[in-house]
Amino acid sequence: MPQPSANHHALELSPIVAGLWRITDWNLGVAERVRWIEQALQLGITSFDHADIYGGYRAEAAFGAALKAAPSLREHMQLVTKCGIRLRSAERPYRVNHYDTSAAYVRAQVEQSLRNLHTERLELVLIHRPDYLMDAAALAETFTALTAEGKVAHWGVSNHSASQFALLHQQHRLLTNQLELSPLHLHALDDGTLDQAQQLGLRPMIWSPLAGGRLFNGDDEQAVRVRAEMTTMAARYGISLTTLAFAWILRHPSRPHPITGTGRIEGLRDAVAALQVSLDAEDWYAIWTAGKGHPVP
Repeated sequence: MPQPSANHHALELSPIVAGLWRITDWNLGVAERVRWIEQALQLGITSFDHADIYGGYRAEAAFGAALKAAPSLREHMQLVTKCGIRLRSAERPYRVNHYDTSAAYVRAQVEQSLRNLHTERLELVLIHRPDYLMDAAALAETFTALTAEGKVAHWGVSNHSASQFALLHQQHRLLTNQLELSPLHLHALDDGTLDQAQQLGLRPMIWSPLAGGRLFNGDDEQAVRVRAEMTTMAARYGISLTTLAFAWILRHPSRPHPITGTGRIEGLRDAVAALQVSLDAEDWYAIWTAGKGHPVP
């Protein structure tokens, strides 16, 4: 197992992370994007989660335009991005969508992200999806080289199984695994990834804590059942459904960093409010039971 570097634990993400997947859909001008970032920072959200492919490869540049307009904001934030997925488009006529963790591709995407975001260094870069053709030793060498060049401070992965994480972590110490978890998507509780995070003392990042909005508007049996349970509980706590969903994530002992997906400042406030909510075990399990559709065995 690689030894921790001196600054391995130096990166502190904010408890709630702002996700920029949909920034190009928010229809904000540059000045409005600057104001949105300022308001997020005022709420204590200092970490911003990107990926090269978000917004049809345009999301990073949209955020970067705001940083170019107000460069003083950069020193108050941590920039997170991902790479490793090649999506077909008119500009990228691949035969099929595929994954790529080759040295040349990872380097090219990191350097493009630096340009898009108008920065000289990224605090954290994640491999977006597990690449079945990944050469762990070669990828670790790429990580080491880009870190030595001062372009990336820390590395991690997203959507990796426990064994996939372990394979790469053995070659180069990783900071996090970004996973999907919500009252409507419970797999991470049972697949070993959150257990591994606790074992290693590494805090996971959590995407889609609101199940892509399905928590509010899903009409399937599970969504209706969970929404009914959580609506009653949220009223008892005097909080919004969003706040309760984030509090449910935060209750996990792996100390996860949930990621928002909203351009509404009120939505960010609801997420941050969860930091002041402590669910007892019975309430947490009541939501789990609603999600599973049966009580604990």
